[in-house]
Amino acid sequence: MAKDFSLIAPELVLTVGALLVLMLAAFAGDKASRVGNWLAVATLVAASVAICAFVGEGGTAFSGTYQADAFSNFSKYLIYGASAVSVLAAPRFFERSGPMRAEYAALVLLATVGMSIMVSATDLVSLYIGLELNSLAAYVLASFMRSDDRSTEAGLKYFVLGALASGILLYGMSLLYGFAGTTDFVGIATAFEGETNAGLLFGLVFVIAGLCFKVSAVPFHMWTPDVYEGAPTPVTAFFASAPKVAGMALLTRVVIEALGPGKFDWQQILIFIALASTILGAVAAVRQTNIKRLLAYSSINNVGFALIGLAAGNEAGVAAVLTYMVVYVITTLGSFLCVLQMRDKDGNYVEDIKSLAGLSKTRPALAAAFGIFMFSLAGIPPLFGFWPKLLVFNAAVSAGLMPLAVIGVLSSVIGAFYYINIVKIIYFDAPESEFAKHDNWIEKGLIAVSAAAMTFVGYLAIPALAASSGAAAQALF
Repeated sequence: MAKDFSLIAPELVLTVGALLVLMLAAFAGDKASRVGNWLAVATLVAASVAICAFVGEGGTAFSGTYQADAFSNFSKYLIYGASAVSVLAAPRFFERSGPMRAEYAALVLLATVGMSIMVSATDLVSLYIGLELNSLAAYVLASFMRSDDRSTEAGLKYFVLGALASGILLYGMSLLYGFAGTTDFVGIATAFEGETNAGLLFGLVFVIAGLCFKVSAVPFHMWTPDVYEGAPTPVTAFFASAPKVAGMALLTRVVIEALGPGKFDWQQILIFIALASTILGAVAAVRQTNIKRLLAYSSINNVGFALIGLAAGNEAGVAAVLTYMVVYVITTLGSFLCVLQMRDKDGNYVEDIKSLAGLSKTRPALAAAFGIFMFSLAGIPPLFGFWPKLLVFNAAVSAGLMPLAVIGVLSSVIGAFYYINIVKIIYFDAPESEFAKHDNWIEKGLIAVSAAAMTFVGYLAIPALAASSGAAAQALF
């Protein structure tokens, strides 16, 4: 029992931190929101330290329902980092419309607890507990600005569609349990090693469908543009980063560990979803006029590229997915931090892409960062965003999926159009009204670090990133 609790030390730290932030909010009110934010960031740092101090080599806990290994540790570090950035970026945005609600940091921590359980789940029950814990906090975050109709609408849409996806997932889980006789991933894999029947196949399809909703892959993406646009920008940045990592990691563990012997069946599904996501994400973003909706379709597009690596179904593919998610999270967070700088002279936040016109003349540093992030999301060398795309395409080719890689490359070319169009607007269009200046050193520092990581500096990290992602992928095989 002591070993079990040592393995879940990160989740225990996050839970205690969330409760402390909630108590602070209850007794001190919204005036303690900044203290709560820093307490949340300290909690996320402490949870990261707990992985090193207590998890160590890892192992299974609670009768095999929880697995601590290199794969889960890699994912948790990335999730905790993205969550911390989402907390740090929030105060200035919310204080525009009044005192920031102190509950924001607590909700992020509770969602992070759920994500942390998701990436370590090795049983359908623990999988569902982690996913729902994350989702319940996310529904509230989406509608966090109660006085904003768009935020309320985003929360309602997310809740309704999330409930539908949860029902689909539960139905698939019940089929897998009914025909495999167990909820354990190992037992389900054993069932797939025998003669696969229709019940197991239907369970496989429904489970993958429910999990694809979490990563907003086509055709389960319908909530993404509306929720990204309507939710507060710091919340959108959170949705586009940490939950994406958790969802992709969970999907990866499920298809490799639980559904591994049924590779031929789930590989066909993932190939279709990957192609549909890359193509729709590229095409639908072209006509967008709202920067947050454009980044929503960009996230759909990027999830498709990550799924190309996962469709390979081997260690190289999983390692490529993990590397892709690292670069994607950094670039996406940097992009949303730039969006947070889009304020008119009265301090009101603007989201129209046309408002970026002439930004290179009025805010050259911000324009340079925006350009770096857009080119990196497009995968244009020599920026670091090119590297993970090369990895996923190589993994697909090595697995004999040449047509998938070719179509992925072509859709990447289509997607580059709308990224380059933003750079064109920033650098070549006539200037619009100048954005308001700001002196928030936290946001400036985060943007600078993210932008630097997407330049040649990122290539210096390739050996360390390759070693850590390779070890994480090996833990699943």
